[in-house]
Amino acid sequence: MPEFVLLLAIIFAALVYDFFNGFNDCANAIATTISTKALSPRSAIFMARALNFFGALSHTAVAATIGKGVIDPSYVNLVMVLVALLGASFWTGLASFSGIPVSVTHSLIGGLLGVGIVEAGFKIIMIGGIKKIAIAMILSPVFGFLGGILLIVVISWLFQRSNPRKVNNYFKKFQILSAAWMSFSHGMNDAQNAMGIITMALVSYGALDAFKVPLWVMIACAFAMALGTSLGGWKVIKTMGTKVFKLQPVHGFSAETSAATVIAGISWFGIPISTTHVISTAIMGSGSSQKLSAVRWGIVKNIVVAWVITIPASGAIAAFLYFLVKLFS
Repeated sequence: MPEFVLLLAIIFAALVYDFFNGFNDCANAIATTISTKALSPRSAIFMARALNFFGALSHTAVAATIGKGVIDPSYVNLVMVLVALLGASFWTGLASFSGIPVSVTHSLIGGLLGVGIVEAGFKIIMIGGIKKIAIAMILSPVFGFLGGILLIVVISWLFQRSNPRKVNNYFKKFQILSAAWMSFSHGMNDAQNAMGIITMALVSYGALDAFKVPLWVMIACAFAMALGTSLGGWKVIKTMGTKVFKLQPVHGFSAETSAATVIAGISWFGIPISTTHVISTAIMGSGSSQKLSAVRWGIVKNIVVAWVITIPASGAIAAFLYFLVKLFS
């Protein structure tokens, strides 16, 4: 296949990947808002689509980590990039249609590692970048969980003498703001995965001398994610919004605000994290503040299992596909 055609295929696959990113992770931003009826589904999706788009345009630090900090760029060729994307998209699409809120970011990292190891062995892994990602992978859900608890405790103390029904009516309005913040922060982190991949491909092809995300790549990826968000992964929204914990507006506000703050803070350091992990644990934290039994831990266990297997699963799919390409090429 001519390299230019391969480059176009990578760009298309990256945009499809970003579409599934928005499709699956739409739930991260709006599931709690819909489940508490703070916004109608149509209004929530319209807001998430717009703010995902603008969040994606806010910076490119995460894209640089994806493009240069997972596997050594000197070993990268266009076929590797394409197969990594296909492996990540296949796993993400399978999870989305099954209603499983997996990490789209970790799917891509797994895809890159899978093709990289087949191509050059473990020496291709950028240990420094993977170490940062691994630390953030562990700590960000913890921060989300603790933030969810802490915010509920603070709100409970501030409104201890108020009527609970009035408090929930207040937080239905506040939750619109927290959902907006969550949507923007999601765009700040997750939309940059595809930006990093496309820019990596442009450097490998020779269209760019250095790794710098072009404006057209930023806009294209932001649009693809916004389109996926528009359609929404309704099964995932149901899982996130109703099956983990029966949310009230005050819990939704707490979960979204704490998760969005964690995501935005880590994004500015250029570290790709799982927004799914963070909002899920923030919901768990908010629910646990009421009582541990309020959280449906059986559902949580299924979600955690999906988290654990995402990197090896997407990595194995990508590695197998790349092995077949090398075998028959």
